[in-house]
Amino acid sequence: MEAKSSNRCSFWLPKKKRSCANTRIESSLFCGNHSQRLEGEWTPCPIDPSHSVLQENLEGHVKRCPLLKQTVALSGQRFYQKGINAGNEEEDEEEKKMGSCSLVTSEMKRNLLYSMSVSKFLQLIKKIEDVHGGICKDIEDSYLSPEACNIWFNKEVDRKIPFQEKHVLQQGSILGNLEKIGALMKCNKNVEEKDHKNVSAVVEFGAGRGYLTQMLADCYGIEKVYLVERKSYKLKADRSLRQKENLVLERMRIDIEDFNLNAVESLHGVPYVAVGKHLCGPATDLSLRCCLSRQDGESPVLKGLAIATCCHHLCQWKSYINKEYILSLGISKDEFHIISSFTSWAVDDDHGSNLPGVDDIDLLVSNAKEEGEGEVRDDSLSSMEEVVKKMKPMERAVLGFKCKQIIDAGRMKWVKKHGLDSKLVKYIPASISPENTLLVAG
Repeated sequence: MEAKSSNRCSFWLPKKKRSCANTRIESSLFCGNHSQRLEGEWTPCPIDPSHSVLQENLEGHVKRCPLLKQTVALSGQRFYQKGINAGNEEEDEEEKKMGSCSLVTSEMKRNLLYSMSVSKFLQLIKKIEDVHGGICKDIEDSYLSPEACNIWFNKEVDRKIPFQEKHVLQQGSILGNLEKIGALMKCNKNVEEKDHKNVSAVVEFGAGRGYLTQMLADCYGIEKVYLVERKSYKLKADRSLRQKENLVLERMRIDIEDFNLNAVESLHGVPYVAVGKHLCGPATDLSLRCCLSRQDGESPVLKGLAIATCCHHLCQWKSYINKEYILSLGISKDEFHIISSFTSWAVDDDHGSNLPGVDDIDLLVSNAKEEGEGEVRDDSLSSMEEVVKKMKPMERAVLGFKCKQIIDAGRMKWVKKHGLDSKLVKYIPASISPENTLLVAG
């Protein structure tokens, strides 16, 4: 018994109040999970940088990396085209002069903010207020509970399907807004003949487990379902969807950045709606570019889209869909990244339903005006860190929401320029989800 315990890992697990039960590796007191990594021994896997391997094992690992099989299989798919929706760092003359750059991390965005002078910061706040006041006043509340989705609202669906009321309310409102603009029609089960005016397919971007599409298929008679998601999930809606008669389901495990929608042969000439619930950061821009940038005679026919935006702090200049609009507002590339960083302030606290309208609170620049040319405006007396710390949480939240709406307004205008009647709405109360902006078009 003692010999057996001596082979076990010596790492102490305080929550379990015992040592790790795994077998320790040779010449170490710990198992592979708990052995200390010496600097220089480990290197990111070139196939999947989310994990690291020992440098000495790298050559063998790349031949059997779990992601390798998926990557090889994906490269053989017709709809795979590396970086087709990624955008271009040098889409305009200003960018051609500046040259390209890599991913801008959250830390880099914060460094841009804190490297500003206080006066430049106040000028940016004033610019944000002016821009927001001119373009973001028409965002209406559109909390909908369509009759078509009553089987979900009344919990009449299969009990094996996960049910969370807050998600059902969000999904129902997204579909209700599509129905409101005429992109969806309620399925009449008493009519055997197909209504050719209704769309027959849905493409869900960032599909996750696919329960937004599950509701759509249950309530609106969709016949073709395409789920686009780069990650693998358990407890997916796929099993339930496959049990539906006459429903064709394709789940595509691919990054939206590399997804060529026009290459999906079964969608050629087919009217469809595009949906996405809480597409993180640049995924919204990638999805819009995927749907609308390359339309021709054989392209799928986009009848409507509804995308609930999310995680604006992850937005990137390279992938943003409407750089021309941002530059026309007098906002530079660096200022765009700072603005995207501000958006995290909108949801960094539990504001809930107590948050007033974003037009009801004056920001720091207004207060600075009232105080005159005092210490806030004097760069020698204040640092950016001090200015940010002095901002009230509610003031930071309002600034964050204004920046979110400016970014989304650019997306809305880009969609409108591509021939769809688009608008932004608040599709759910902030008490249910603070990420409650929906871009809807048809």
